[in-house]
Amino acid sequence: MCVICVAVNSTALQHYRKPCLMCVLCVKYKTFLVEFCCVFMLQSLSIWKAKKLYYLRMQGNREKMEGQNQCKKKLRVCVATCNRADYSKLAPIMFGIKSHPDEFELEVVVLGSHLIDDYGNTFRMIEQDDFDIGSKLHTIVRGEDEAAMVESVGLALVKLPDVLQRLRPDILVVHGDRFDALALATAAALMNIRILHLEGGEVSGTIDDSIRHAISKLAHYHACCTRRAEQHLIAMCEDHSRILLAGCPSYDKLLSTHHRDDHMDIIKSWLGDVKEHDYIVALQHPVTTDIQHSIKIYGLMLDALLSFKKRTLILFPNIDAGSKEMVRVMRKKGIEQNPNFRAVKHIPFEQFIQLVCHAGCMIGNSSCGVREAGAFGTPVINLGTRQTGRETGENVLHVRDADTHNKIYHALELQFGKRYPCSKIYGDGSAVPRILKFLRTIDLDEPLQKTFCFPPVKECISQDIDHILETQSALSVDLGGTNLRVAIVCMRGKIVNKYTKPNPKTFEARMELILEMCREAMQYAVHNNCRILGVGVSTGGRVNPQEGIVLHSTKLIQEWSSVDLRTPISDALHLPVWVDNDGNCAALAEKKFGHGKGVENFVTVITGTGIGGGIIHHNELVHGSTFCAAELGHIMVSLEGPECSCGSRGCIEAYASGMALQKEAKRLHDEDLLKVEGMDMKLSEPITAAHLINAAKLGNPKANAVLNKAATALGVGIINILHIVNPSLVILSGVLASYYQAPVQHTISERALFSVQSIKVVTSDLEEPALLGAASMVLDYETRRIY
Repeated sequence: MCVICVAVNSTALQHYRKPCLMCVLCVKYKTFLVEFCCVFMLQSLSIWKAKKLYYLRMQGNREKMEGQNQCKKKLRVCVATCNRADYSKLAPIMFGIKSHPDEFELEVVVLGSHLIDDYGNTFRMIEQDDFDIGSKLHTIVRGEDEAAMVESVGLALVKLPDVLQRLRPDILVVHGDRFDALALATAAALMNIRILHLEGGEVSGTIDDSIRHAISKLAHYHACCTRRAEQHLIAMCEDHSRILLAGCPSYDKLLSTHHRDDHMDIIKSWLGDVKEHDYIVALQHPVTTDIQHSIKIYGLMLDALLSFKKRTLILFPNIDAGSKEMVRVMRKKGIEQNPNFRAVKHIPFEQFIQLVCHAGCMIGNSSCGVREAGAFGTPVINLGTRQTGRETGENVLHVRDADTHNKIYHALELQFGKRYPCSKIYGDGSAVPRILKFLRTIDLDEPLQKTFCFPPVKECISQDIDHILETQSALSVDLGGTNLRVAIVCMRGKIVNKYTKPNPKTFEARMELILEMCREAMQYAVHNNCRILGVGVSTGGRVNPQEGIVLHSTKLIQEWSSVDLRTPISDALHLPVWVDNDGNCAALAEKKFGHGKGVENFVTVITGTGIGGGIIHHNELVHGSTFCAAELGHIMVSLEGPECSCGSRGCIEAYASGMALQKEAKRLHDEDLLKVEGMDMKLSEPITAAHLINAAKLGNPKANAVLNKAATALGVGIINILHIVNPSLVILSGVLASYYQAPVQHTISERALFSVQSIKVVTSDLEEPALLGAASMVLDYETRRIY
């Protein structure tokens, strides 16, 4: 070993007396080197330390780089494919991952209809593409109905944990909106495996929408196809930084391979001797939310194709519920034996592309028609609702209401043989490079728990002591013939405060007064810690409660027909508003606060200035088809009775209302037959129904006869109600209720059918049924829901 090696390389000491390149020189020029070494050693000793330091630094950098390379492991990507359709989207990504073995490790899981012979055993095309299938899971429960789909999801959830635990992928790639994919996403999410969802955010018209969005909520990352789908995902509160606008991966393959020179050979192999653009491709799947209708459309499509008499390649439907019935329809019509048809279970995607590209038309409801076919400008007829909401090019003609053979046939006449401009809505052929780049950016060290980007909302104060102590209340408005009343009513039915003013005669003055009184009540509510939930309005006349409109009112309230009450009050007070007839409100008041609480069927009859009421049947308020139900005052009890305010004769209201009794009291007074001994009447005092009742109590036979007739008329009217709707209780409300209760009960026991004679008639305990009923529309959740 020469001394130069010793001087310039400290590690050479470890190899002393072993030959090296320098030692070869030592042998040849030994004499010269021995003389030279003395001088050289003096010069080299000064730089020896620097050489040693440089070497150690380089060695350290090399070890550091080796350590980093060891730490940067390959991303273990598991791609799960369930059927022939999703494999066409996943295969380009799988090829891309496989072409980068230094960065990615690919695991393939196959499940679903891939493994079923009736659907072509399509797992073989995955093997033909030279992919190693890590696991094959038989997850389909046969039956092709809704229950079988649910059972298939359950079976997949039972089998998947063992596979995922064995493979331990860093990320699972799931496609689309199939029930198998939902099982995959559910299992992976519960096992803390990151999920990349392809084609999320899209919209179609079936249960697939719900499944697709459910998978998006489970997924950690998203690769979507269109700008609109990206916006949908953002609207679903997904993190924008985890959404990639990639395009459809299948476009990478179809845009690069659809111009093949051998396309006529492919067409001939499947359809025989047929010209380009002179055949039809048909592919129709069941719609799981309306199976029977989709089967009907399938039959109509086959009838139209039979009549059209063009060579047709028809693919079997997918494995969704209803597919078995669709196959039966196809076989019943003899499609498989018809020389114009070729029915197949599966076509390799590369060949299917050629067939769609050069077809005269494609018909059915497959997503291929609204997505891939647009890239070729192939005319498409989309049948039914399965693709409703999808973005489509101008090549697609929708026949959503495909209810007749002629309609579908006419669509074939319009579309067959046309060519449209090529559309690239779903991709530009560069989806896979974008997705691979996206996968490289995934940081496995960041938290697995996904976060959602919710829009800003007001801070919740549900735990604030002021909110807990706050009294939830309603603003109640009663529009009577004489007075306008506004009240604050709390949840227990207590009137916190009430305001009363005369009801103006004109519409403008009335609306202005309503708003003025409501604002005054709201100020009071703020100072007394009452939280106003909304406004309930009770008014006379016929009301459309769904729109909050008074259709036409009684003669007592002038200028009160075709009036929209809800809009001006809601706009002015910034509160929700409910409106209904005063009789219906009285029934609602009894249901929430009075005798009707807990009673399923009852009738409320108001006996006041007029006669009205409301009917509760099976716990629901009855409005009728034209909102005219429960106009109880206008039940006719006599063909030749007195004239009623409605213009008819013999109505209950013409006999038993306060106005009718007042009219009779005035008649008796004018005939000097009203006043009896002991009755105090002032000359200037107006005659009212109260005078008639008082005279009857003091023994006036004429007054007593009038009241008996009125009570009998009311009783007969109520008997008619009992015979029609058969309630279990009758509640009399209003100023005359206490007087009428006993006579009405007696009339029922004498004149009604035996089965209803035992039904009780009670008087209301509520002081303000109209106000309380208006409040109940606001305070009662069930009522709010009905309205």
